[in-house]
Amino acid sequence: MQNLSTQDEWIARARAVFPAGGFGNFDPGIIIARGEGSHVWDENGTDYIDYLIGSGPMLLGHGHPEVIEAVLEQLPKGMTFFANNAKGIELAEAIVEAVPCCEQVRFVTSGGEADMYAIRLARAYTGRNKILKFEGGYHGMSAEAQMSLAPTTHVNFPQAVPDSAGIPPGVADQMLIAPFNDLAAVEMLLAENDDIAAIIAEPLQRIIPAAPGFLQGLRALCDRYSVLLIFDEIVTGFRLAYGGAQEHYGVTPDICTLGKIIGGGFPLAALGASAEIMRHFDKSIVGTDKWLMQLGTLSGNPIAAAAGLKTMEILRRDGSYSRLRETGRALQQMQSLALEGAGIAHQICGDETLFDVFFTTGPCRDYRSAKHDDPARNATYNATLRQHGIFKSPGKLYPSLAITPVDLEKTEYAIERAVQSIALT
Repeated sequence: MQNLSTQDEWIARARAVFPAGGFGNFDPGIIIARGEGSHVWDENGTDYIDYLIGSGPMLLGHGHPEVIEAVLEQLPKGMTFFANNAKGIELAEAIVEAVPCCEQVRFVTSGGEADMYAIRLARAYTGRNKILKFEGGYHGMSAEAQMSLAPTTHVNFPQAVPDSAGIPPGVADQMLIAPFNDLAAVEMLLAENDDIAAIIAEPLQRIIPAAPGFLQGLRALCDRYSVLLIFDEIVTGFRLAYGGAQEHYGVTPDICTLGKIIGGGFPLAALGASAEIMRHFDKSIVGTDKWLMQLGTLSGNPIAAAAGLKTMEILRRDGSYSRLRETGRALQQMQSLALEGAGIAHQICGDETLFDVFFTTGPCRDYRSAKHDDPARNATYNATLRQHGIFKSPGKLYPSLAITPVDLEKTEYAIERAVQSIALT
């Protein structure tokens, strides 16, 4: 087989074997060759400061030496067993100790899989069928999760809109959609529907923060109406704080899902809850009718568990989260100062540990309000950042603990160039 090396050649090769030319994750017009610390390099050798970090998992940066050492120590002992293993048990213990709602956990391979099982678990526990989710909330690729994820048409709430082909119409009948940060809408739906098993929510919805009191209000409403509260902490878990959004906001859900960081860069996710709720995974306790079947070839993989354990150990060290937030604040401030200096209307939306810019004059409270007044401006801004060595998605910026003062200086220069590019339009 011909040995291809240029990025254009790799792109052509990808187009031949992948629909739309890529994995389905990120811009297929760039092929990443390697990562080290806070940087990645494409197949042409171009160096970028990485603010995508694998869409969140690489909080420590690429190739952290202690994580590599933990993985190399496990590799000769075995890569997967389809059976209990010590590293997986240790990781579960660490998660239970860290995350308020978790008395027990169950491992899966991906965050979307964890969310799917969390919804199914809520139905098994309550005996009810309907799920309330928020418009724009991302919970993986299951049929339920693909309801009103990114609708291009605005319908009346609580109607669910499928965002993918191949979903049976009946799925929408089991979903209720509400606007994020609207407790009145949630309460109305709970009062009108007695078959709601759970509310599933991202505590930080993509990058839209919960309004003061919103998460606390969800907790109170769920208690009042005997509905389970699911926090999708695939992104926020071990990012907003060591105990996740639950610790950061002081709100404990009934069920949560975790992923990304707990695998240390390897495929691993989990769902957790009280022992009472999790007993539905144990047929000997609940019987065949109430048992929730769940298995996966790579669930609890020891390599991923070893990487996740070491990542969590490093995150527990003094100053990790204060340093992460300090980096995030610096990145927010340099963008705000540059945009304000150019007289460009904008909002910095999100948390210091995960955020981005919306080019708008209005507040960003929910899916319909969190948008750019001129999407082309955002496209130009991000394209210019890329040209000046910044690797990020068009809608999120992930700070990491690997970012250095030199990286911040280079990022500030790129931001100034990006602001100039849109100031001229």
